[in-house]
Amino acid sequence: MQEANLALRLVAMESGWLKPFKIKVVEPISLPPPNRRRELLEKAGYNLFNLDAQEIYIDLLTDSGTGAMSQAQWAALMEGDEAYAGSRSFRQFLKTVQEITGMPYVLPTHQGRAAEHVFFSCLLSGGEVIPSNAHFDTTRANIQALGATPVDLPCPEATDPEADFPFKGNMDLAALEALLEREKGRIPCVMLTLTNNTWAGQPVSLANIRAVSELARAHGVPLILDAARHAENAYFIHAREPGQAKRPPREIAREVFSLAAGCLMSAKKDGLGNIGGFIALRSGELYERCRERLILVEGFPTYGGLAGRDLAALAVGLQEALELEYLRDRVGQVEWLARRLREVGIPVYWPPGGHAVYVDAGRLLPHIPREAFPGQALVCALYLAGGIRAVEVGSLMLGQGAKLELVRLAIPRRVYTREHLEWVVDTFCRIKERAAELRGLRLLAGEGPLRHFVARFAPLH
Repeated sequence: MQEANLALRLVAMESGWLKPFKIKVVEPISLPPPNRRRELLEKAGYNLFNLDAQEIYIDLLTDSGTGAMSQAQWAALMEGDEAYAGSRSFRQFLKTVQEITGMPYVLPTHQGRAAEHVFFSCLLSGGEVIPSNAHFDTTRANIQALGATPVDLPCPEATDPEADFPFKGNMDLAALEALLEREKGRIPCVMLTLTNNTWAGQPVSLANIRAVSELARAHGVPLILDAARHAENAYFIHAREPGQAKRPPREIAREVFSLAAGCLMSAKKDGLGNIGGFIALRSGELYERCRERLILVEGFPTYGGLAGRDLAALAVGLQEALELEYLRDRVGQVEWLARRLREVGIPVYWPPGGHAVYVDAGRLLPHIPREAFPGQALVCALYLAGGIRAVEVGSLMLGQGAKLELVRLAIPRRVYTREHLEWVVDTFCRIKERAAELRGLRLLAGEGPLRHFVARFAPLH
């Protein structure tokens, strides 16, 4: 037995991590020729959201809904109950969410932004202030659409892409306390995004979550979690935070949820689903208001815009996402890519987060000014050089609020192998060799907080 364990450890040392699954079904992909890629990019207005998936070789646009489901999820999907009201699949889903979060009131939605829309529609009337460690794009847009103001309060370490601080997703506690005092009566909730997607998928420590919860409670304000990647965040607490190494991610997650009054979740991330989300609450009164709104815009409260088979698959995926071996593989793959890129001289935000590697386009392309969108220029270069699709997280997506010009390489769950990621590294090496030749872009169309989805550009010469 000792020899077998030693052999496994040696394999793990050589490969970086042990894969906890094998491939059972494959999907053909191909790399379009260079001339075709250039033609397609021009037709798409230099915005990769406008490209068809069949024209992409490696798709790192998002980790949302793009993962591979397990055999247990597919088996559950086949048993989905499609009853309009009170389906068996909903009961399974409800039980799972209640067990993981400890919150009694649960409303399914078709995805995370629908949960945001329903929740904030019932909470905001205009003029409110919503603090967060950092709101991501749809959260920010939903808040602004209702006349409220989203405020980002990242910890000071977050703004330094080289600082090797383990929890750069933390909330700035002093800034939060000052805001709670200054805007008393205007803050209906405090948000905390786990992990912090805007700031390179960085985790939030358990100590910080506890402190934010205490501050919010002291000011009579509920804490609401954006829990899209809560399992990855729990793993980072397990792996990085002193005193937490012996606690499994499931136990850590349960404590994190116990510190909040509710959560909004895109289950297309740590639910391992291709579609779906939910609202979970402790307040029966707020639940009833959200339920009424949900019936109007999503569907009956026991399906919330989802097929029964999707609810059944999520009931399994939410459990699988908290398994330690799965999380080691998931986070290990991201870390491996980040380290390889760093080794070949590509500036990446450090340390790597849980779902994506963030490349610092501002440092890689210092000759392109912010107003010429260096991140989007790098996104286009990745497609032209290697058929890779990624997304800008900088001045295009975040506007004047952008502190860094980043490109996110979001890795779908259980989809790509090391060979695929080696191609990503090789593509960056080729881009680096001619980085000085790259030019920025001029915005032709697209405005508002979600302009990055629909914008069109022309290259600068």
